Amino acid sequence: MRMRKRVDLSKRIFVTVLVVLILVNTYHLWLGKQYFSPIARAAFHDRQAQFRDRFYFLLDKYAPRCPSLELIESAGWPRYDAVFEIDRENHIDNADEILQPMQTAHDGFVQKTRKLDIPYLILTEGIVSSAGGKYMPTFVVTLRLLRRTGCTLPVELFVKDSTEYESHICERILPELNARCVVLSEAMGLENPKNTNTTDGVKIEHYQLKSFAVLFSSFEKVIWLDADCIPLHDPATLLTSDPFKSTGLITWPDYWASTISPLYFTISRQPEFSTTDRATTEAGVFLVSKRAHSRTLLLAAYYNYYGPSHYYHLLDQGAPGEGDKDTFIQAAAAVGEKFYTVSEKVADLGRRRYEWNDHDIIHVAMLQADPVEDYKLTQQGKWRVEDTSVAPAPRAFFIHANMVKFNPGEKLLEESSNEDGDGRRRMWTAPETSVRRLGYDVERAAWEEVMTVSCTLGNAFETWEAGDGFCEDVQRHWEAVFENHDAGRLNFTQH
Repeated sequence: MRMRKRVDLSKRIFVTVLVVLILVNTYHLWLGKQYFSPIARAAFHDRQAQFRDRFYFLLDKYAPRCPSLELIESAGWPRYDAVFEIDRENHIDNADEILQPMQTAHDGFVQKTRKLDIPYLILTEGIVSSAGGKYMPTFVVTLRLLRRTGCTLPVELFVKDSTEYESHICERILPELNARCVVLSEAMGLENPKNTNTTDGVKIEHYQLKSFAVLFSSFEKVIWLDADCIPLHDPATLLTSDPFKSTGLITWPDYWASTISPLYFTISRQPEFSTTDRATTEAGVFLVSKRAHSRTLLLAAYYNYYGPSHYYHLLDQGAPGEGDKDTFIQAAAAVGEKFYTVSEKVADLGRRRYEWNDHDIIHVAMLQADPVEDYKLTQQGKWRVEDTSVAPAPRAFFIHANMVKFNPGEKLLEESSNEDGDGRRRMWTAPETSVRRLGYDVERAAWEEVMTVSCTLGNAFETWEAGDGFCEDVQRHWEAVFENHDAGRLNFTQH
């Protein structure tokens, strides 16, 4: 009897301990998903501080010990072609001087970061962006359009430093939209006197911001969106589908062929890839898993840290958009981590130069394809990039409004008027193939949000002065274009 009681007691103790362990683990998993949990966030900041010290030490230790790169000439503007290969040429003038030092530094950094983990809140996913100054109104419009898709993911907006922090926007407006501001210089510890030994004189700006914002964001799974990159559908769905599930990194193409210097492949110890394999990256949007791509993001940050002096010229050689765009995918290739590059070509979106010609387009924005539909086609061996007749084009998923941004404080109203200045017009009316792929009237939705922002938040932005009259100007445009029943109708149904 006593033996049976002991066995029963042992079983109860075992079950109790097991239940407690399950509850504790469940709690910690739950805690990791609580975006605004003070405990989880405090622990995250502690891990970030420890990570920073090691990361900055490695950045400094493995700096390229050679002069900045100099170009003989620009690589030009070669368009991407999936069929006809172009020769890969070197345009770096001081090649002999930089090759060995950069290879040694690259080798050392890659080797030492094998055991350096990026901190993040486990099981979290969210959207990361950066904006400040004149880009802040554009970001708010984009954020409101994101919420229109039904997306509820939290958003972290990185501002460069305290000079770009707008208290009313960051503390009143964004939290209502499940977004918050993060001051990058503070997250990186650049304003902390304790770090002056490793970060003295460091400036992270322009193209460098993106890689460091992703690196210091709190999410495990990140959707990067430029402030002017508009999602047409809920991007959260992409995180639970292939190709993201199977690779952990998705990028979209630009118009241009790869112009990477052959020197880079020697420095990073990679074989050259054919220029027909993939276009350069259009980095207005990309998806990345920190758990799967920690080494990719560390190396991409290294490329951007030394980008202005060394790696931007090495990866683009003066071609259009030289900067951070190819640092992510080349970093992944260099450390052998999986990635998927959307094969469907980027499409123009704008208006006809001549009413009768649907091929001569005044470019206003870029149309990016649904990666899930693109992946399904390529898995079937259907490569529209080589032959568009093999299947209909995937639906559009993002619009990068790179030329004219939805900020009436800039040139939005000017670009939306007729040449004589007394009429109003749409910006996105051609080519017809692109308009049909939109699926719905995205431009109308964008202007509706511009009107809301202009008429309710006009005085909130530091770059907008009271009395600018943006609300009235936007309302007049809305009435002339979107409430005018005589205006031509567009077909948003893809056949």
